[in-house]
Amino acid sequence: MRIRLFALATVLALLAGCAAPVPRATNPQDMAAAQQLSEARSEHFKPEERAGHYLQAAALTAPRLGSGTEATPAREIYNAAAGELTIALRSDAGRLWNHPLTLTPDNTTYHLRLQPGSSSTWSPDYFTSFEDPKKIKRTLIKKNVTQNGVGGTLVGVRSSTPPESFAAARGMSAAVTATLDFQGTNAVLALQKPSDHVTARVQGKERHLAGDFSAPISHFRPPNNLLLFGMMGTLRGANMMDKTGLYFLEPYDPDRIPVVFVHGLASTPFTWVKTINGLQQDPTARKRYQPWVFSYATGNPILYSALRLREELAKVDKAFPNHKPYVLVGHSMGGILSHLQVTTVTRSMWEKDLGDTARGIFERNSNDSLIVRSMVFQANPRIKRVVFVCTPHRGSKMASSGIGKFGISLITLPFAITSTLKDAVTGAELQQITGSAKRLPNSVSGLKPTNPTFKVVNKLPMTAPYHTILGDRGRGDSPNSTDGVVPYWSSHFDGAKSECVVPGPHSSCELPETIDELDRILRLHVAAQ
Repeated sequence: MRIRLFALATVLALLAGCAAPVPRATNPQDMAAAQQLSEARSEHFKPEERAGHYLQAAALTAPRLGSGTEATPAREIYNAAAGELTIALRSDAGRLWNHPLTLTPDNTTYHLRLQPGSSSTWSPDYFTSFEDPKKIKRTLIKKNVTQNGVGGTLVGVRSSTPPESFAAARGMSAAVTATLDFQGTNAVLALQKPSDHVTARVQGKERHLAGDFSAPISHFRPPNNLLLFGMMGTLRGANMMDKTGLYFLEPYDPDRIPVVFVHGLASTPFTWVKTINGLQQDPTARKRYQPWVFSYATGNPILYSALRLREELAKVDKAFPNHKPYVLVGHSMGGILSHLQVTTVTRSMWEKDLGDTARGIFERNSNDSLIVRSMVFQANPRIKRVVFVCTPHRGSKMASSGIGKFGISLITLPFAITSTLKDAVTGAELQQITGSAKRLPNSVSGLKPTNPTFKVVNKLPMTAPYHTILGDRGRGDSPNSTDGVVPYWSSHFDGAKSECVVPGPHSSCELPETIDELDRILRLHVAAQ
């Protein structure tokens, strides 16, 4: 009988096509559960029948889960049944979802209901779909962050058309772990939050929860040619204007601290995928922080992009007035945008350094004009810490070189910006600001060490503690070092709470040393709360 049951389970697993293989079982109970799992995966059964078989497979294995850390056939069958049952019930236009169900597999009658949402579980109606983590292509991630334990690992996806505020086109995603509790033939399906809780009470005992923390961020698939996509966002900013904004990667949580990641020139929010994934290795980071990203057209003038970031943060303040204070993490030019969020710049400061040029601009333009709002602003009091990664606080000589001049000439600014600047600034003023009476400012010209913005802003105090992470390409020759784009003299900033030199190039966001230092800073920030 044992051999026949095992053979049947194997055949049905093969018939299930691309489904995960049924765990190999050696005792009669596990073999019977494996058979139920195989039948649940069969397309020959109706949805209600398949759900019943999933439930039966979980019921047969639930009494033998142990602590949840041991990789036993019982645990693997239970986990697969719980996760796949959740996906099956949420599919089919939600016909079977979040309704009390009576299911009768093999003449056993089960009564199934979903557990309501709580501080440790997701509400059944929060997500619009669930995805199997094993089927999500992890294009940018090489090291998966997972946790062994009990429950079916899932990616919960909340998506709508049009997208909700601060949600990307593909919605928001989060790690979910499905568990099933049985009291006789009464079963409760719970959607656990593994990022918030390492353990959960399952079958009357506290057990470690399974979790896949890399799959949710991999749900946001990058463009096929990410490099080209980033370059076009720089050279043809008009294509990115309607996509400029602040995006939540996970559902908003009022109890978690927002970390706003700001990418640099010719880059995209996907720059941060490996960094965010690396931070997921730390249970404290998973539980205490929520990652947000700022996306923008990186060819636009720096002061304009900083204004857009300021406006996006203000939108969050209005939508969620009780959110936790921000931590900003900016890479390269994104660090400059972040710097401009924690300084107060007045009209008199510009006039002191630029004289008649500044006075002329302010006299011809109203206080609510685009150019004045970009130049005059208050520090954001809700930003409580900033981390600069390879940030050119004093610019980069590369922007003044031949390649920099070539880059400046290739950038086409959106019409809304060019028309505003042409009306707001004279040729003589452009000459002092950009070095050319005909060339409007863009991001590359703004990175020249001669940019007057650096002279004005860098002498001002920041209203939040800040940290520096900079690269030296592994040569260890700081302060004479460079990351290949930004030299130490530009990325170093006096007054930093810490300065960490990592052995990498300008694109050092994903280095293990960078992630470790950022994790240390985030732990420090939690301790200071």
